[in-house]
Amino acid sequence: MLQMIIVGALAASAHWLLYRRLVIATGVPGPAKVAAGIVLGLLWVAAVIALGAGSVYAPGPVRPVVWLGYTWFVVLLYLLLGLLVIGLVLLVLRLAGSTRRTTWLRALSAVAVVVSLGAVGVGVVQAENVRVVETEGRFADLPRQFDGLRVAVVSDLHVGAARGPGLTARIVDLVNAQHPDLIVLPGDLLDGAVDLVSGDIAPLAELRAGYGVIGVAGNHEGYVDEVGSWLDHWETLGIETLRNTRTELSIDGASIDIAGVYDYAAPAPYAPDLDAALAGTDPARFTLLLAHQPRQAPAAGERDVDLQLSGHTHGGQLWPFVYPVRWANPTVSGWDRFGDMRIFTTVGAGAWGPPVRLGVQPEVVILTLRTA
Repeated sequence: MLQMIIVGALAASAHWLLYRRLVIATGVPGPAKVAAGIVLGLLWVAAVIALGAGSVYAPGPVRPVVWLGYTWFVVLLYLLLGLLVIGLVLLVLRLAGSTRRTTWLRALSAVAVVVSLGAVGVGVVQAENVRVVETEGRFADLPRQFDGLRVAVVSDLHVGAARGPGLTARIVDLVNAQHPDLIVLPGDLLDGAVDLVSGDIAPLAELRAGYGVIGVAGNHEGYVDEVGSWLDHWETLGIETLRNTRTELSIDGASIDIAGVYDYAAPAPYAPDLDAALAGTDPARFTLLLAHQPRQAPAAGERDVDLQLSGHTHGGQLWPFVYPVRWANPTVSGWDRFGDMRIFTTVGAGAWGPPVRLGVQPEVVILTLRTA
């Protein structure tokens, strides 16, 4: 609750700044000025309501308001960046002795509003269009019986706040239409508490694959409730959860190991333990590791792991967050290698917070394993 109050106060200050710079300073006339103030006030209310969705209350009845509030946060970000650019341009004009600063202010403010709304509109559309990405990886240790195994990688749905079971159901239908042999879920399927948003992932019970559905927790599974509470709920949906443990998958007498660890940053008792997850594995046998964050790859690359599947990064999700995401992670999307281990990082099927993706389209990955 304290966090909501702090963020709400900061958002109120940002809205007041927008009103001063984009409405009052540009000389918007009386009735329009009042209307602009009312709109900004209502958008601030929507943003504050969005902050508690899933963790303080069940968002179902007001999900359109939550969606608007979260989406507005991105528009607000771009408008504030626009104000920074406008300030720099006006400073240059002042130094140049221009007498038309008000005209420039009005023109640049209009451009900032149009560009911000347009960019976020494109991002909303892009976030809704989940694509299927097909790729394959060749591995010397993969038994020939597993050659051609199709693994669906579905990560980072982040339902529970701005978006709910409708998105989950669409993704389930998309995955099932690909007829995968195995489905893996590398975490961050939701945002919120089990008793408030568990229904938003209920359609996952309809996932179908010949060799089942296996998942590991991400960082968001532990933000509101205990990680174990969410994983226990996943298992009621038919998802086998790996908790620093492993399982064997056998086909026609040949077997591979599938290991899974808790999230990179999870505290005890849910801290990741790669040694525990790999205990008892045969170094000569193919091992697939599920780990939410690619930051877990360097350690896995020093062990007898052949393939790690991860998510978490969202590919940056939208500008300008692509830059800190690239700085914080050893790999962001697609294929990479650490030692003798290969890793594939998916940019995810959903969106954290704002249902907006700009330049990074959400995806469901169909990874075909091949014997080298």
